[in-house]
Amino acid sequence: MDPHGSRTPLGGSTERLREMEHQISARPFRPHPLLRNGHAQTLAAWAWPGRVHPDETHGDETRLFEVEPGVRLLARCRWHEERTARATVVLVHGLGGSCDAPYIIGAARLAYAAGANVVRLNQRNCGGTEHLTPTLYHSGMSGDLAAVVRELAAQDGLERILVAGFSMGGNLTLKMAGEMGEDAPPSLIGVCAVSPALDLAATVANLERRSNYAYEKTFARGLRRLVVRKKELFPDLYDTRDLARARTVRDFDELYTARYGGFASADDYYARASAIQVAHRISIPTLVIHAQDDPLVPFAPLRRPELRNNPHISLVTPPRGGHVAFVSASKVERFWAEHLLARFLRLLST
Repeated sequence: MDPHGSRTPLGGSTERLREMEHQISARPFRPHPLLRNGHAQTLAAWAWPGRVHPDETHGDETRLFEVEPGVRLLARCRWHEERTARATVVLVHGLGGSCDAPYIIGAARLAYAAGANVVRLNQRNCGGTEHLTPTLYHSGMSGDLAAVVRELAAQDGLERILVAGFSMGGNLTLKMAGEMGEDAPPSLIGVCAVSPALDLAATVANLERRSNYAYEKTFARGLRRLVVRKKELFPDLYDTRDLARARTVRDFDELYTARYGGFASADDYYARASAIQVAHRISIPTLVIHAQDDPLVPFAPLRRPELRNNPHISLVTPPRGGHVAFVSASKVERFWAEHLLARFLRLLST
């Protein structure tokens, strides 16, 4: 038992993978002394002053990926010279976020400094891209990530791609890897998920707790605004008459995600879109970082055998850290999960 959180070993028998496991263990998370619980960690991570430099993404290239006919995703890319000689990390944000979320930009900064190309990907409709697709987005659209990986490999000639997702993006990332199973393309060298909502039913039930009232209202409000915007752009496709009834995330999923996503109900959506259903099939090096005090996404699914019995998955589960936060006592590695991702990327790509 790791005193800083239980882990299972990464799959594989090479020295490189054993060294990866050693390095993950060598720098355990030590929370900021003023942020001793999950809510404090989560809120501080969002409000931390100076976390993003105003001009640090100005030179990034804009790119569109057509993931299916009529559906395009917008990404911001930062390339090294001779990009094919470098590893590439694809970063995927969470519910209500975008490629400009502070944790995405922070992870991008460290990955680029580690020598990798960076693709900051917007999910459908996110980051002001509602006009690029007639559809909504939801936590089951792992095919979008697979399409991006395929294009980067086939069109750009990139041979070492890592996909890293946060929260909802973590579910998408793990679901993609599980669906690929042993047929994952050689170009996909690994995946990482930070605070992944890999059991959607459990996550939505957790959001309904009184202590999470503010979070849930924020998510639900953002989802309602999305439908209003989609109605403006695609007036014949969307019906907003039930929108006032979507007061919670579950309400929204029952009234809109299920209806427009092809699911029988919210429960059907949660069952079919959760990565936990396919986690046992993951066959590439996978790092999952999840705090035991995460206030939004419950920790219990991380104890499931689908994860713990899979030798290709390494679970790093410190007692504290909040949701997509991990604000460290160290000034050098203030946002610990982002630094851990950069080390994971560096080791996989050497």
